[in-house]
Amino acid sequence: MRLRSTRSGQVARGPVHHPLFARYYARISVGAESRLGMAAMRERLLAGLAGRVIEIGAGNGLNFRHYPGTVAEVVAIEPEPLLGQMALESALRAEVAVDVVPGAAEALPVKSEAFDAAVLSLVLCSVRDVARTLGEVRRVLRPGGEVRFFEHGRGGGRLMTVTQQALDRTLWPALNGGCHLSREPVAALRAAGFRLGPHRRVLLPEKGPALPTSYCALGVAWRPDEPEAR
Repeated sequence: MRLRSTRSGQVARGPVHHPLFARYYARISVGAESRLGMAAMRERLLAGLAGRVIEIGAGNGLNFRHYPGTVAEVVAIEPEPLLGQMALESALRAEVAVDVVPGAAEALPVKSEAFDAAVLSLVLCSVRDVARTLGEVRRVLRPGGEVRFFEHGRGGGRLMTVTQQALDRTLWPALNGGCHLSREPVAALRAAGFRLGPHRRVLLPEKGPALPTSYCALGVAWRPDEPEAR
C-alpha cells in the first residue's frame, strides 16, 4: 500500500484549510454510516469497479473499505489536511492499495488518461468550480472511462429550492466547508460531455422530514470513447 505523506507521517498540507468543519464532518459522517444508511450507499456506489480508480474529495476515507478486490489501486485526492490525515489512517485499514494525495479538484496532480474510473462522492457541492473539476475528471480518465457518482443537490419543489438557494447565498457555505445545496450534479455531468448511464434520485434520510441536504443522485456516467484533443 503506497501512501503519500510527509516524514512526520502526516499528509502534506493541501490547498483547502477548514479544520473546524473537518472535525465536525468526521464526527457526523461516521454516525451517518448506520443512521442514514450511508454504508449501504457506498457499497452500491463502488460495486463492480476495477482497475485504477481516482477518488476526488475522499474526505476521511469512509469509502476505502468498500472498494472491491478487483480494484488495483485507488488514488484518493483530498485538499483539506486534517481530513487527509484521517483518510491516511483509513487507507492503512483498507483491503486495496490506497494512495492519499493532497490536491485541488480543479487541478488534479495526476497524468492524463491514467485511470479506468473516477469516484465523485459528496464532493461537487463543495468544489470551487464544478465545470473545471469535471473537465479534470475527463482529462484523467481513459477513453470510455467510468464515473461513479453520489452527490446531493437541488430538489424538493419550489419552496425547498428557494430555501437551498437562500442558504447558499448566506451562511451555509462558510459554515460547511464551502458546501452548496442547490447545485445540479447530473446536469453538470451532462454539460461536461459525459454520457450518462443509469442513475436515480435518492432521498436521505429515506424516512422522516426532508432536509435541504436530502436530495441526492446515485449513478454512473462515462467519458466518451474518443481521445481528448491535444
